Amino acid sequence: MGQTFTAQMSERGGRWCLYVILRGRVGGWPQHWFTEGGAVPTFTQRTDALTVLGFEQVPGALWEWAEGSTDPADPASPIVLIAAVRVRSRTGVPA
Repeated sequence: MGQTFTAQMSERGGRWCLYVILRGRVGGWPQHWFTEGGAVPTFTQRTDALTVLGFEQVPGALWEWAEGSTDPADPASPIVLIAAVRVRSRTGVPA
């Protein structure tokens, strides 16, 4: 199998952003912002966004969700959800 990467998705300012982590890349990572105020993007919406960015989910990989905090020192601070999945380039070369 070719090189794989991690795609993550998180919400900020009322919008969800999906991005592919490309370590060492100059100029930022590929990212896709979903419609403001929308619900958590569906599996199909995430797949479509990855396609636009030039990636696809690795066969058998599942989205995993983690819970974080906006202020780890304050247990009452708002929750941050982060989703992650393994992806690969659709063209064999990172976007």
